Amino acid sequence: MPVSDHALLDAWKSVLTLSGLAPGANVTVLTGAHTHAQTLAAAVAAVRALGAVPTRVDLEPLNAEKSLSRDPLAYLGTTPLTGNRAAMAACLASDLVIDLMLLLFSPEQQQILESGTRILLAVEPPEVLLRLAPTVEDRARVNAAARLLEAARVMHVRSSAGTDVRFPLGQYPVIQEYGFVDQPGRWDHWPSGFLFTWPNEGEANGRIVLDRGDILLPQKRYLGEPVSLTVVDGYVTAIEGGLEAELFREYMESFEDPEGYALSHVGWGLQRRAKWSTLSLYDREQTIAMDARAFAGNFLFSLGPNTEVGGTRNTACHIDIPLRNCTVTLDERVVVRDGALID
Repeated sequence: MPVSDHALLDAWKSVLTLSGLAPGANVTVLTGAHTHAQTLAAAVAAVRALGAVPTRVDLEPLNAEKSLSRDPLAYLGTTPLTGNRAAMAACLASDLVIDLMLLLFSPEQQQILESGTRILLAVEPPEVLLRLAPTVEDRARVNAAARLLEAARVMHVRSSAGTDVRFPLGQYPVIQEYGFVDQPGRWDHWPSGFLFTWPNEGEANGRIVLDRGDILLPQKRYLGEPVSLTVVDGYVTAIEGGLEAELFREYMESFEDPEGYALSHVGWGLQRRAKWSTLSLYDREQTIAMDARAFAGNFLFSLGPNTEVGGTRNTACHIDIPLRNCTVTLDERVVVRDGALID
């Protein structure tokens, strides 16, 4: 459903206010071939309304010849900032970067954040931004869950479908996503509402069963049959099942990179306004499926890189997989039971 310019402008002003944008601050707005025109106009207008100074940097797309999908998360190779000294200088000189093109899992992003510049990503359609506009309550809920995850030494995930896997924790920090950037050097994604960490390298073991209705991203599809993943010492060593497993295996093999099979981040969804079913209502190219990543009570895990937290696994392959109906236990404390969030 179309969104009014006024409503979207108000949402941007709210998010930027939560992010502490001050009068006179410098803001670089990164745009690309798929940037939504209304989102761009509202973002720039909100920056100006709050007394800050916007600069738009428009960048050419990359990696189309390498990716099997049009989804911007399907191939994490070099970015439009790679080797672009002028664009990097603008970002590094800014108090805030608004990313409307999707700059993720890259050395350039880490360099910008390490300088103290904040980065806010916003690439979902305007109506999704409105419905999932972040609040201080979202931050409080994610903060509370983060305290539990930071104290845990083992995450144990089970389901009636057959999932039974343990993730030893502690090597990597906990990442909170609540939708705004209120601290220097912070990255966040509007919309969101979940948290995650990375299991200790080489220590995750067990079995993960993707059941009917679970979601593969960037494929943006609900599975029609179960797919079983065997996890040995932090890597998926077998993908078993029917046609769905064959499609998954061929996609993974296309990267020709064994590091793509490594367990990446693990966590759970906390956003009650996000809906598991929303992906069924959109064309695949309209969304990157943040509802699927954030809906309350999911178990979200991924395969691929760990550079976001300072690791060295810089593989181009990145798969996010939100599962329903799991029980997630931190040491002896249940935080999700059969897909229901425990507040």
